[in-house]
Amino acid sequence: MTQSTPAPGSDHVVPPPPTPFNFAAHLVERNVGRGERAAYVDDDGTLTYAALAERLRRVAAGLRELGIRREERVLLLMHDCNDWPVAFLGAMYAGLVPVAVNTLLSADDYAYMLEHSRAQAALVSGALLPMLNAAMVKSDHELRKVIVSHPAAPLHPSEQTFEAFVAGHAPLLRPAATGPDDPGFWLYSSGSTGRPKGTVHSQANPYWTAELYGKGVLDLREDDVCFSAAKLFFAYGLGNALSFPLSVGATTLLMAERATPEATFRRWRGEVGGIKPTVFYGAPTGYAGMLAHPGLPGRDGLALRLASSAGEALPAEIGERFERAYGIVIVDGIGSTEMLHVYLSNRPERVRYGTTGWPVPGYRLELRAEGGGEAADGEPGDLYIQGPSAALMYWGNQAKTRETFQGSWTKSGDKYIRNADGSYTYAGRSDDMLKVSGIYVSPFEVEATLVQHPAVLEAAVIGTTDADGLTKTKAFVVLKSGAQADEAELKAFVKDRLAAYKYPRSIEFLGELPKTATGKIQRFRLREREAATAVSGAAG
Repeated sequence: MTQSTPAPGSDHVVPPPPTPFNFAAHLVERNVGRGERAAYVDDDGTLTYAALAERLRRVAAGLRELGIRREERVLLLMHDCNDWPVAFLGAMYAGLVPVAVNTLLSADDYAYMLEHSRAQAALVSGALLPMLNAAMVKSDHELRKVIVSHPAAPLHPSEQTFEAFVAGHAPLLRPAATGPDDPGFWLYSSGSTGRPKGTVHSQANPYWTAELYGKGVLDLREDDVCFSAAKLFFAYGLGNALSFPLSVGATTLLMAERATPEATFRRWRGEVGGIKPTVFYGAPTGYAGMLAHPGLPGRDGLALRLASSAGEALPAEIGERFERAYGIVIVDGIGSTEMLHVYLSNRPERVRYGTTGWPVPGYRLELRAEGGGEAADGEPGDLYIQGPSAALMYWGNQAKTRETFQGSWTKSGDKYIRNADGSYTYAGRSDDMLKVSGIYVSPFEVEATLVQHPAVLEAAVIGTTDADGLTKTKAFVVLKSGAQADEAELKAFVKDRLAAYKYPRSIEFLGELPKTATGKIQRFRLREREAATAVSGAAG
C-alpha cells in the first residue's frame, strides 16, 4: 500500500510507513521518553521500555554474530513472558524472521516446522526444551544455536541461557534497513486439516493493524493495561499484547499459564504483578467458561473499561450477560492469521450483539454468492477481504497461496450475511454451512440459540446424512456443571426461537467438545467421530 489509507466514514487517516521501515525500530522510536514506564509485567517482574529497547538490540546483535543472514528464520517456541517480545522484536530489528509457534503442539509438529522454515536458531522456554529436543531427534535439520529462557534443568554445551545471550552482546547500533514489504515474521495457521501453513507477514503488517484497529477502533491509550487470554504466538494475541500496546506506550500483563477462569480472575483482581488490566482480550469459549464459573468476581475493585472478543463468533447471549455483569461491552470482531488481526468488528460505542459488526476502516469486504456475483443483503455469501495487512504468501505452498490470496483480495473461508444496517452476521465456515431441505442452515445460529438455554455451557452443530442421503442437523451439547436437560427439552427450546427447519434433529451430550489450541471448536473432529460411528454400525 503506497498511499494513505482513509477510514470510510471516519476522519482517521493512516499514513503509510516510510521506506526503509523496520517495525521493531519503529516501536523503539515511538517510545523514546517512556524509558522508566513498564512495557511488560510477567509472573517474575517488570520490563521497562528502556530495558526492552536495550535487550532487543542485544538479541539482534547476538543473532547476527551467529552468522544468521537477512531474512533467514529463527524459531520462537516460548511461553508468554518478558523474554518473548525481546526475542521477537530482536530478530526483526536484525532483519531476521522470527517464526512464532504454538506452545501446545507435538514433537512431530515442531520437527515439521524446523524443516519447513529452515530455522537457523531457536529461542525456547526451558519447560519446552525437552519437546524441542525430541523434535530435533526426529528431524535432519540442524540449528546453529538453542537459546533457553528460564531453563528448567542444566543445559547442554550447545545451549545457552537467554540471560547469558543478552548479556554477552553489546546492543546493535542500527536496525536492518528493511522495507515495508520485506518479510518480517511468520505465523503458522491452525488449519482444520493437514499440515499448518507458514504464513509470511511483512514488516509493515503489524503497523497497519495497530493503526487501523488498535487505535482506530479500540482507541487504546497510554494509560491502559492490556491483558490477553490469547497467547502471543497467535495472530490475535500478537496484536493484543505486542503491536497494539507498544504502539501507544501502554503496559501489557503477560501470563505463561493456561488462561483458565481462575488464572484470569487473579489477574483481573491485580493479584499477579500488582496491576489491574483495563483492557481484556478473550474468546467466546473463554467468556462462556468465566460466566459459568462459581468464582466469577463482581465488578467492584476491577479496572476493566473494555473487553474484546475474536477467534469465533460471539453468541449474543454471552455478550449481553457479560455487559450486565460488568457494565462494559464486549467488542466482538473477526480476524485471521492471513490478515493478521481483526478486519470486521463491532465498536466500543456501537455494539450489535449477534453480529460481528462493521468493516474496520481501511478494509473492504465483499460477499460473493455461490453462483457468482455479489450476495444480496440477507443472503449468505463467501467473505473476501481487501486490506493492507494481508500476508505475503504461504511459504512453499503455491497452490494454497493462489487459492487464498487472489490479487488484492483474501479469501477468508467464512460465510457471512450482510444486514440492512451494514453489519455482518456470521453464518459459519464455508465448509460448515448445511443445506437442509434445500435451505442453508448456519450451524452457528443453532449453536447460539442452544447456549441461551440456562443448562447449556457449549454446543456444536454438524450435518449428518440420513438413510435417504439427506442432510440433517445434529447438535453436540456440553451441560453446565450440575445442570440437567434432555434432548426433547432442548429441541423444543430451539423450535420456539428459530424457524422449524433449523432445530437439530438429534442431540448428543458430551463431557467436552474437541478444540484447537486456540479454543476453537473442531467440528471436523465431530464429523469424523460421526462417520466412524456410522461405519461401525454398518459393520455390526
